[in-house]
Amino acid sequence: MAEKINVAVIGASGYTGLELLKILTVHPMFHITYVGTSEGGEDVVKMHPSLLNVAKGKAQKSEASQIAKVADLAFLALPHQASMGFAKVLLVHGVKVVDLSADYRLSQEVYEAHYCPHEDPENIPKAAYGLPELHREAIKSAQLVANPGCYPAASLLALVPFLPYMRADAPVFIDAKSGISGAGKKPNPLTQFVNINENMMAYNPFSHRHEPEIKEQLFLRNNQPKQVFFVPQLIPITRGMLVNAYVQLKENIDPVAVLEAFYANEPFVRVRKEPVTLKATAGSHFCDIFAKEKESVLFLSSSIDNLLRGASSQAVVNANIMCGLDEYMGIPTLSYVP
Repeated sequence: MAEKINVAVIGASGYTGLELLKILTVHPMFHITYVGTSEGGEDVVKMHPSLLNVAKGKAQKSEASQIAKVADLAFLALPHQASMGFAKVLLVHGVKVVDLSADYRLSQEVYEAHYCPHEDPENIPKAAYGLPELHREAIKSAQLVANPGCYPAASLLALVPFLPYMRADAPVFIDAKSGISGAGKKPNPLTQFVNINENMMAYNPFSHRHEPEIKEQLFLRNNQPKQVFFVPQLIPITRGMLVNAYVQLKENIDPVAVLEAFYANEPFVRVRKEPVTLKATAGSHFCDIFAKEKESVLFLSSSIDNLLRGASSQAVVNANIMCGLDEYMGIPTLSYVP
């Protein structure tokens, strides 16, 4: 049996960090050698009680120079701006990096317009965008992969197959709904039980940071600017994401045939003949897509687990590809049903 690959999880205290630990603990070829948090010192099972009798050891205070001594690859489950400081040091030391933040997903100009000044611009063009269905060859040779945002992952997988059929002068409208885990682990009034229970709300309509990510990726696919109007919403469930998109087409098409042809060799994209549901993908890496056309208007509905396909399982798929492993090794396939 081949020697295992040493990996680090930085930002292990959050929801995506927990999902990474769950996947990597049972992964046949990755061995966790470093669990990093901002403070360090806490037992992993105290930080995540669900891992009792599954994981062990203490988290360490995250330091890039120390990570480089014990890991061949690092997952950065960190907020934007925090990742770039780690990534630029790790890359110098030859450590492969999968970054779950937004720090390397966008061009420098677009990133700085929506986030903050970038501290590592020279590595931005070296990063592969981590959707293998669209960028598999680039990921294979990359030292740095920018894991997609959850909303862009679900949106792009639905929209990209139809780029050749879209009217150039017509906008794309995206109505997206996410479970509350997408807001992160840090408490805030928006995510309190009394506010989110039996409630639903739009947030950052037309100004969410994932909108420019979707627009930039669509432009890079066909060199044509797209008007994208994106409205995200929080719904009172723990996990799951449903993205509905509305597109005007140049002509009538069979959208199911388009999807089936585009994803014929992609086992983790499932083309559904009936509208998709959240339950069918929660707990798995699958993306389910439904499409229907009427009078040259296309309705698309895409479902993913926001913490897995929208973050952690996607990160492990990217790591598998970077390390020359079977792409779907160790990736969760069973949804949480009922």
